[in-house]
Amino acid sequence: MDNDMIRQKAVDTLKLESEAVAKLVSNVNDEFVKVVRCILDCPARVIVTGMGKSGHIARKMAATFASTGTPSFFLHPAEAFHGDLGMVTEKDIVIAISNSGESAETIKILPIIRRIGATIVAMTGGMQSQLAQAADYVIDIGHEKEACPLNLAPTTSTTCTLAMGDALAVAVMSARNFTKQDFAVFHPGGALGRRLLLKVENVMHTDEENPVIAAEQTVKDALFVMTEKGLGAVSVVDADGKFVGLLTDGIVRRALAKDYNFLDKTVGSIMFAEPLTIAKNKMATEALSVMEKHKPRPVTVLPVLEDGKPIGMVHLTDLLKQGVV
Repeated sequence: MDNDMIRQKAVDTLKLESEAVAKLVSNVNDEFVKVVRCILDCPARVIVTGMGKSGHIARKMAATFASTGTPSFFLHPAEAFHGDLGMVTEKDIVIAISNSGESAETIKILPIIRRIGATIVAMTGGMQSQLAQAADYVIDIGHEKEACPLNLAPTTSTTCTLAMGDALAVAVMSARNFTKQDFAVFHPGGALGRRLLLKVENVMHTDEENPVIAAEQTVKDALFVMTEKGLGAVSVVDADGKFVGLLTDGIVRRALAKDYNFLDKTVGSIMFAEPLTIAKNKMATEALSVMEKHKPRPVTVLPVLEDGKPIGMVHLTDLLKQGVV
């Protein structure tokens, strides 16, 4: 097979599968809505089961449900028949996946699930199959030709099942008003969780790392503090410890260009009296946004204030290191 034929086979597969998924739009019907309502009202778990390739899709569906606010897990139908059915309760919903609707391992556990009392939802292309007949609700995943040239390996059918599963999960999470913050709660270990859960207080420099100087001290004194703390800025306070301004290395450079004898001037005489600041309970993403949107140019530091006093400082590099984008 030459290169052109290889590319054509790939293109044909993508077209075939995309067309099959597009046809699923008509299957988002009243029955589909009933399943969404059923999941929303479920007081227990959504258990997803399937054999072979359908089992792989079932695992992904369960993971998607779980990460978007619906307690869910995958149940292997063969293992279920050998004891794992003890995981199923009468309050659960069992979504059983089989393209043909005749998968022996899946069909075999349906009578026991029915006896337990759980609600059964079928996802199948066989609308007259044993699975469809045994279910309380049926979601039609279509019955299109497989992209496999032998029309044997599950390709189009698994793509359609995956797409319909995503449609179901998204419809449920939308109905729950599931937010980014909710999503982050279930993903605390990843970059997404850090981005959505981190607050300013989690990344700011505090205590000995927080550069602060009195307004009546000299610029020379401020430079020593700025160099020691390494943040390129110092918060300026009055006699009561209240924040009155900010001195940055940029301000010092601009002053140096105008007057070589400014080092003995007071910090208060050259500081920026109305800098951007932020509170410790704000999200780290908000801090980054404030920095980036500042005009005429972005800023790299934000003093953190509480009751008018500088309790910390956030630097742009710290946000980037934490994966805040």
